[in-house]
Amino acid sequence: MRFINALRVRAIMLTVIMSAALTLGMACGAEEEPTPSGSNGGSASPTATAAPAPMPVATAKPEPTAMATAPPTATAAPEPTAMATAPPPATATAAPPTTAPPAIVRSDPGIYDDRVVFGQSAAFSGPAQELGLGMRLGIEAAFHEANRNGGVHGRALGLETLDDFYEPDSAFANTMQLINAKRVFALIGEVGTPTSRAAVPAAGFFNVPFLAPFTGAQFLRDSQLDHVLNLRASYYQETEEMVARLTEDLGVTRVAVLYQNDSYGAAGFEGTRRALESRGLEPVAAAYYQRNTSAVKTALLGIVPADPEALIMIGSYSPVARAIELTREDISPVFMAVSFVGSNALAEELGPEGAGVYVTQVVPEPEDGSIPVVASYQAALAEYAPDAVPGFVSLEGYLAGRLAVAGLEACGPNLSRDCFLDAVRNPGQIEIDGFPLRFSGTDNQGSDAVFLTVLGEDGKYRPVDKLGGSR
Repeated sequence: MRFINALRVRAIMLTVIMSAALTLGMACGAEEEPTPSGSNGGSASPTATAAPAPMPVATAKPEPTAMATAPPTATAAPEPTAMATAPPPATATAAPPTTAPPAIVRSDPGIYDDRVVFGQSAAFSGPAQELGLGMRLGIEAAFHEANRNGGVHGRALGLETLDDFYEPDSAFANTMQLINAKRVFALIGEVGTPTSRAAVPAAGFFNVPFLAPFTGAQFLRDSQLDHVLNLRASYYQETEEMVARLTEDLGVTRVAVLYQNDSYGAAGFEGTRRALESRGLEPVAAAYYQRNTSAVKTALLGIVPADPEALIMIGSYSPVARAIELTREDISPVFMAVSFVGSNALAEELGPEGAGVYVTQVVPEPEDGSIPVVASYQAALAEYAPDAVPGFVSLEGYLAGRLAVAGLEACGPNLSRDCFLDAVRNPGQIEIDGFPLRFSGTDNQGSDAVFLTVLGEDGKYRPVDKLGGSR
């Protein structure tokens, strides 16, 4: 079935990839040996290299800046047209005439006798950098934990990282570079919906596992994307929980939505709209703002006059914090944000004014050491980065790293990409210190868990079972 789906993906993507792949793939004639990184935003993992500057592939369609009442149509990744050239296969040395020629052992890229190398494209600079930095920190803590114990089947885990600034063009170029030049085994921890939308087709074309992206976008839950392994619950599930709590706990019927003008914002808006529609409601107002900016004032002009009882926000920490500050100058709705907001960064942006803001989470509370997987995360983080503060994003990164370890362990020493994907999808359930992940041949999302939290005056989140209440 994977073979059939791979053929389907290749047929669909023939025109999507390839002039960038041709350019970036020129470096693929000889396999690159990763070396220890320096600075330049590279990973601290022992096998990482400093990241070259990303190559823009094409100019994305400009996104409107004016207020809107319906989600925009997501712009697809740039569509290069040339066909990529695969790296030349190794040539076996001719055996003596009286002896049968030796078998040529071929392995997928990124697999060495002593290590296996993963790749990550994420935002390590710009307004969303705390999300990329947090995901990388958690992944590296999990990899360090495994490497301290001898790696997996004798192989240490390494991570190559490239900064995409939370922009789709850069994410696409980085993905091609990680696959064709860096020759990574799998991609892990992509941050964002628009960036994942640009990267996933390229990963699928080359049959590269796309593991634990930091997004709840619905398009990634397509069962035909069998190279994608989602860790977290979807935005539809998060917004369903929001609307359920608003209507059932507080009797709220007037809900507005502020969302980012891209496929991430559109996914969150659609999830909210569906949750309201199932209860005979619709948004009383909806407006969007531009990605990678905090200029939300114009969008709020379409929301504040509607006087909503609740405002659901689909964005990252900086614009969401600004929206809360501006909205409170006129009205005081219940503020709710989805997990992608970057909870710890949002708390820092808001300070004491953040008290009472609700955020749905897809991982447990990162400071609750009574939860076994959180205790493991805290220990790994303290050993790898003693000064780091536990947070929701780095905990999700740690779980992503642990999922990678689980797949490698289950696959065994004869590692391949297909084996890795089968090892995760086929067991049905993977337990990471009590945190269950359930996959199947038709379900590529491991966890359905959604946790409701509220920000206190002390700048810390606490879990709650219902709005206006406590656990």
